[in-house]
Amino acid sequence: MIPNWLLKRAALTPRARALSFEGKTWTYIELKEEAVIRANKLNALGLQRGNRIALLGATSAEMAMLIHGCMLAGVEMVLLNARLTVEEIEYQMKDSQSDLLLFDDAFSEKGRQANFRSVSYTNFLELEPIPMQLESMWEEDRVLTIMYTSGTTGFPKGVRQTAENHTASALSAVLNSGLHEGDAWLHMMPLFHISGFSILARAVLYGTEVRLFEKFDAAVAAQEIVSGNVSGMSVVAVTLERLLTVIENDNLLIHPKFRTMLVGGGPVPVSYLKRAGQCGLPVMQTYGMTETSSQTATLSAEDALRKPGSAGKPLFFTDIRIEGAEEPFDKGEILIKGPHVTKGYIGKHVDKQATENGWLHSGDIGYFDEEGFLFVSDRRSDLIISGGENIYPAEVEAVLVEHPNVLEAGVCAMPSEKWGAVPAAFIVAANTVDLESLDAFCKQQLASYKVPKAFYITDELPRNASNKLMRKTLRECVAEMNVE
Repeated sequence: MIPNWLLKRAALTPRARALSFEGKTWTYIELKEEAVIRANKLNALGLQRGNRIALLGATSAEMAMLIHGCMLAGVEMVLLNARLTVEEIEYQMKDSQSDLLLFDDAFSEKGRQANFRSVSYTNFLELEPIPMQLESMWEEDRVLTIMYTSGTTGFPKGVRQTAENHTASALSAVLNSGLHEGDAWLHMMPLFHISGFSILARAVLYGTEVRLFEKFDAAVAAQEIVSGNVSGMSVVAVTLERLLTVIENDNLLIHPKFRTMLVGGGPVPVSYLKRAGQCGLPVMQTYGMTETSSQTATLSAEDALRKPGSAGKPLFFTDIRIEGAEEPFDKGEILIKGPHVTKGYIGKHVDKQATENGWLHSGDIGYFDEEGFLFVSDRRSDLIISGGENIYPAEVEAVLVEHPNVLEAGVCAMPSEKWGAVPAAFIVAANTVDLESLDAFCKQQLASYKVPKAFYITDELPRNASNKLMRKTLRECVAEMNVE
């Protein structure tokens, strides 16, 4: 059995700072009181233990309180991506058999168009609460959240995440990074994403503060870090670069309290790591997915430049192996085992086994080096096979962003009659970039078959709500251009 995190934390450290948002702060006892009110309002809507509710909204204190309220009420949450269309919302609600859509007033147009029972935040908060028996203990396999994968192929899958999954993930993270008096996490991630939710889960388990912001803002993040307000933050490579630029341009000094810049969503370019080192920003690269309830491997800041491109070593409760690998550097699919791994899916994919003999097939290609450090080459679905040769887009992107005039890069497959497929690159330029010099730059560092056969300059790359690059969208752009 696992105790309800918020009830236990509020009993242990009631006056500790729990949450801050837009200038207001709540202690753990105050956060509990707000969450209880929302649990009782859910009861007023007729929602009981085991029912499912879909939440649609931006990152906010209200969303955080709703999340805790759902866990107190025993209501399973389907956390909807705020960027979904009405059709996508309806698919996920139908697939998850959600009983209600609760939406932020800013999403009223989508919320009211969806062909399901729905209630806005404003109407929800006006309800008269009906006291209920709070869920104080959870079975290990109790489903807390359901998150849909991005759906790079076919229909998105609804991933079940249990009390054990989230708790094991949080414990593994703290065993890796440690816990200090006064720790606080700067939260600028979407709450509906696994990285955003896991920050809430970790904080209440550790008894630390979450400094919550609606979205990423490099200037605000820099100020929080240099002022000593926070000890950690989660970013992806592109937001790390924006933060580094602010710190460098303003000659800011990192406060000694700040210990962890956790970077997920893909490898960090070496140039970024060097810049972070010069700024005194401790970068910890990490690897995880929706099915593993966030982190599953993490690289220490001390090893960042010694092992560039690595995701580190498996966390404490995690086993990772490479399918078919016999020696270090043998590439294959990354398989993951541990208490943080999902027990399965729902809806359309309910019959799909999440694991085989206890191992999750990640769909990612990677390898271990001779010291046991994990390297993630790419998504299997993003792999470019050109004339029988494997090309990993992330490897080409890592070279491109080292060019002084390239700010961001995305690489995908482009059809080729001769080779089957060849790489194409989309570039966000920092300054004017000469494509011939860019081609020459790549030829100096990449085998000829890995060099992009087409370069496209664009104002921005397609990214999801967590700022991860969506290569599927790049492939669709290439296909449209080829048709034209």
